[in-house]
This record gives sequence, C-alpha cells and structure tokens, in this order.
Amino acid sequence: GSSLDAVEKVINILEDSPLFNAGKGAVFNHNGMNEMDASIMEGKQLNAGAVAGVMDIKNPISAARAVMEKSDHVLLSGKGASEFAQLTGLEIVDPSYFFTQNRFNSLIKVLKDEGEDSSALVMKKMGTVGCVAVDKQGNISAGTSTGGMTNKKFNRIGDSPVIGAGTYANNATCGVSAT
Repeated sequence: GSSLDAVEKVINILEDSPLFNAGKGAVFNHNGMNEMDASIMEGKQLNAGAVAGVMDIKNPISAARAVMEKSDHVLLSGKGASEFAQLTGLEIVDPSYFFTQNRFNSLIKVLKDEGEDSSALVMKKMGTVGCVAVDKQGNISAGTSTGGMTNKKFNRIGDSPVIGAGTYANNATCGVSAT
C-alpha cells in the first residue's frame, strides 16, 4: 500500500484509543470541551492538509487528508472543518464521544492547581500521536493528531496542524511528525 494510507490508518487506530491524546483520548480545553488538531503531508508532490479546533470529527487525521485531496485549501478550522468533513462523508460524532474520565480528571486537577496559585498559569502538556512512513516507491508521508494541551484557552491552535511545524514530508529529504 501507499505510505499515505499507512499513516492515516495507524493514526486512526491511535485516535480510536482513549490511551492517546488524539481523537477519543483528547484532553479537555479550559471550557471542558475536546478540541482537536491534525495534519498530513505526502512527500512526492508536497501536498498537505490539516484541520484545527474540531470537536465532532471522529478521526481528525482523515479530515486532514480529505482537506488535502478534496479541497483547494491546506487548513480548515472549527465548524467549517466539520461541515467540510461531513460533506466528504467522514464520521461526525456527538462531542460526548470524546469524553474520558481520566482526561476530565486531568482538567479538574489543572484547574484546581491553577486556582491555588494564580500567579502561575499551569498548562500541562500531554502526549500527541504521529506517524511517518515510506512505501516501496520511496514516497514519504507524515501525519500528526492531537487534542493539544489540557486547559488550553482562547481557541489555541498548536503546532500540530501547521505544515512544516507539526508535520512535514519530502521525498528528497525526510518525513517528520513533531510537536
């Protein structure tokens, strides 16, 4: 198969697990919601796609791929990204799908710690998922998916959906998934 298919499928598995800070296991923002970001890039033509601040797309990495392959854009965010994902046939879920008690407990702890020491804004970082693959044709692909930071505020968008910061793939050089 293609490296692009491999990257998407591996990240789908990680997004479907509550053990990782992506998809089902995404951390909560300050308002008690799960806001997710994802990006994907292929290294042959240097095409890329990303979504940011999505709260109802079951697999944000698949939405990022749809942006890359089915739109004239590179990055879509929020409700617009969700509308686009729905139009392309991706699974939209109720935001309650992303609730996990463990991640909610982390938010409560951070909010409590923040309240006890208002001079230090506590923003705990949690793990993000990523994958880089090379196929038999030498094509490199990379992808990254995350829930961001516990207690993030102000519709923060991190590095993960930014092409060249969170994800990069180029057959002539390398593939990277970083946060």
